[in-house]
Amino acid sequence: MALLEFKNIGITGMAAAVPKNVINNYEYTQYFPAEDVKDIVDKVGIFERRFAEEGTCASDLCFHAAEKLIADMQIDKSEIDVLVFVSQTADYRMPATAIILQDRLGLNKSTIAFDVSLGCSGFVYGLSIVYSFMQQQGLRKALLLDGETRSRVYSPKDRKTAFLFGDGGIAAIIEKNEAFGPSWFSLNSDGSKSSLIKMDAGGYRNPSTPETLAEKVVDEYGNIRSDEHGYMNGADVFNFVLAEIPKDIKNTLAFSGKDTSALDFFVFHQANNYMNEYLQKKLKLEAEKVPSSVAKFGNTSSVSIPLTMVSELQGKLEGEKELYLCGFGVGMSWASAIIKTKDCHISDLVEV
Repeated sequence: MALLEFKNIGITGMAAAVPKNVINNYEYTQYFPAEDVKDIVDKVGIFERRFAEEGTCASDLCFHAAEKLIADMQIDKSEIDVLVFVSQTADYRMPATAIILQDRLGLNKSTIAFDVSLGCSGFVYGLSIVYSFMQQQGLRKALLLDGETRSRVYSPKDRKTAFLFGDGGIAAIIEKNEAFGPSWFSLNSDGSKSSLIKMDAGGYRNPSTPETLAEKVVDEYGNIRSDEHGYMNGADVFNFVLAEIPKDIKNTLAFSGKDTSALDFFVFHQANNYMNEYLQKKLKLEAEKVPSSVAKFGNTSSVSIPLTMVSELQGKLEGEKELYLCGFGVGMSWASAIIKTKDCHISDLVEV
């Protein structure tokens, strides 16, 4: 179990950008009967999502979020020494998108910049990496960017995933300040379950061919996708959550010496409404402590935790607050963090 503790590092500001294009899930009926769509949407609790326009990448959403945040906080770009970009929908196979964003944002050539390719746990993992860097002397500010265009990963003809995923990007500024005190992280992985959420082809193990791009019926229910679409075994993923996430939350709380009553908010990965409600009830948490954005943005993978913070906690992070963050999914990979914020700036949501 990878348990980490950091001192005097924290998030001082956050911003998020989402596409202007709003998808009404009840009207997403091109490939399925309307009555089937209603049943699916009611069950997962995702009513709207945002889809990026053609030509708009995850990095574009992060760029707009970063520019908004930097302007709102009046940050001197020359003080940003670290840029980490978390995404599984990068601009290119190479170079790293973080390097492109360093130049696009006008940051110094001395900026540390690299990508982290992780899914639903990625924001918490990325945060732990940035916190690790910021423990070093001489670094002033770090910019954590997290973006996904998951609408392009899954087939619209596969009812198991067609109504779940959306697009978004966020930016967070991380700085040193003794007011933050300690923070605690738990980072975990189980590659034996890597097939639960996967895209079989299009990488270097199984390169793209005309056959991998061809759509085909994949099960007895008539769902259609190609080998280069993502797929998910929903029942086994939920069993994974049941087995691992409450246990990890208990372990992280024990490591920190905290209990649930001491924490102000619990921000979970926004997989679906049912899973969020299960965790809330399992941990016996008050509803007002568990913000949710899944109904209006869907599952945005690693973006879902910070997007929820921006969309649901603006004006609620004044003074000192302690938050529990928990991301889980593709890999399988899961991560928890207990962090303190102090007068954290939350910018208005940007639409691109």
